[in-house]
Amino acid sequence: MKITFYGHACIGIEVNDVHILVDPFISGNPKASHIDINTLEADFILLTHAHQDHILDVEAIAKRTEAVIVSNYEIASHYGNKGFNYHPMNHGGSWDFEFGTVKYVIAHHTSSFPDGSYGGQPGGFVIEGEHKNIYIAGDTALTMDMKLIPMRTKLDLAILPIGSNFTMDVEDAILASDFVECDKVLGYHFDTFGYIEIDHEEAKRKFFNKGKDLMLLEIGQSIEL
Repeated sequence: MKITFYGHACIGIEVNDVHILVDPFISGNPKASHIDINTLEADFILLTHAHQDHILDVEAIAKRTEAVIVSNYEIASHYGNKGFNYHPMNHGGSWDFEFGTVKYVIAHHTSSFPDGSYGGQPGGFVIEGEHKNIYIAGDTALTMDMKLIPMRTKLDLAILPIGSNFTMDVEDAILASDFVECDKVLGYHFDTFGYIEIDHEEAKRKFFNKGKDLMLLEIGQSIEL
């Protein structure tokens, strides 16, 4: 499983030649100006919620790639009504896709489209691949629901927001990693805007002091699990 950070909360996942893109917000992010969305491959696009900083490039990418858009019922149906391929889900539900099993889990946040219309309830994704399992928290506060995840799934990586203001901060993300029983964390949703700028070294140190590994990738950088 190869995971690439495209800035903000956008993640690319490659599993056995299947390409998954999560929350594509790239063209509107000056920090990701070196990423060309017209070159990105996507068989599936997973959306945690409907805010613009998570869906901005969905239509451009899905139109070119014919990717299947996977999200809550309201978001998926929104794109389905526009003629895009889609798969609707809701909290607690799972589906076996060609790259693995996806479960849509609780996130505490809000969700509305840029025009203010209803974007359903926000969520996160637990992906169980053939060899590796990951949790993509989406935009969320720390929540006790996270403790349910390791009851079903042994995680190899937790992808957690750490920018504070709109989501968890570093300290709550450390607690979240305890809740999901995963000490290997990829941080995201930080630095894009002034509200969510963080001290990278301090964040890494706080995780290290708790015996955990926080990875903060450069935009375009990848890791392999």
